[in-house]
Amino acid sequence: LALNPWDVVLCVSGTIISCENAVVVVVIFYTPAFRAPMFLLIGSLATADLLAGLGLILHFAFVYFVPSEAVSLLTVGLLVTSFTASVSSLLAITIDRYLSLYNALTYYSERTVTRTYIMLVLTWGASVCYGLLPVMGWNCLKEPSACSVVKPLTKNHLIILSVSFFMVFAVMLQLYVQICRIVCRHAQQIAVQRHFLASSHYVTTRKGIATLAVILGTFASCWLPFAVYCLLGDYSYPALYTYVTLLPATYNSMLNPVIYAFRNQEIQKVLWAVCCGCVSPTMPFRSRSPSDV
Repeated sequence: LALNPWDVVLCVSGTIISCENAVVVVVIFYTPAFRAPMFLLIGSLATADLLAGLGLILHFAFVYFVPSEAVSLLTVGLLVTSFTASVSSLLAITIDRYLSLYNALTYYSERTVTRTYIMLVLTWGASVCYGLLPVMGWNCLKEPSACSVVKPLTKNHLIILSVSFFMVFAVMLQLYVQICRIVCRHAQQIAVQRHFLASSHYVTTRKGIATLAVILGTFASCWLPFAVYCLLGDYSYPALYTYVTLLPATYNSMLNPVIYAFRNQEIQKVLWAVCCGCVSPTMPFRSRSPSDV
């Protein structure tokens, strides 16, 4: 095969994604203090994005060096599983963030831990099922006319994935609207109790809403073009359209560690400790609300 520059770009993106998320996974896994529900969800997100990066690298390697239909199905299945788990983990983080504000008094309880494990099981169970479909025979290798814009996935398979994405996005949008309302109400109550000026309340509220807007805006701008194209596109469309819309989707896995992990102060402390070698990574941390992540 002639080397496709778009495949090279995706492979490079996969390498960057793998390196970033590998750091997050190692930090969370080897730090005993990071066993709280919010860190488990961040670890799930980082693991999914790590697998997505590895999937992009393996797909490039197998296409150009070990061409095989069976291997192609495995790599595509890995990509479907990892990207589905990534989006689902983002939803789980949003739910956890919302509940930490809505049920602040009962959030730090055994019920929260149980709920977190249930969300993780559902996230990875559904993702693995989606990823196994091409391997189990739901593919278009024997019927090219049934192919979608992402071969060898069928059009129906990709429609299900796209519709699932829009459902997840709608739920996340609704939850973040509710979070904004709770943040505004809490900021106003604190301002009244502490006799803050109206300008201080405005600044605090604006920062909170701006942070949520960046999180949701990044997710939407990365995934919406690809999701819409999967619904409207056809197998006869030029492959260029698929690459142009898929590449921003991979950038979401590149930005997730920055938004959800590297901004967290506890994770920053461990990273600085590892780099400087001056503080033990097992140091205790102050428990933080998921809304601070």
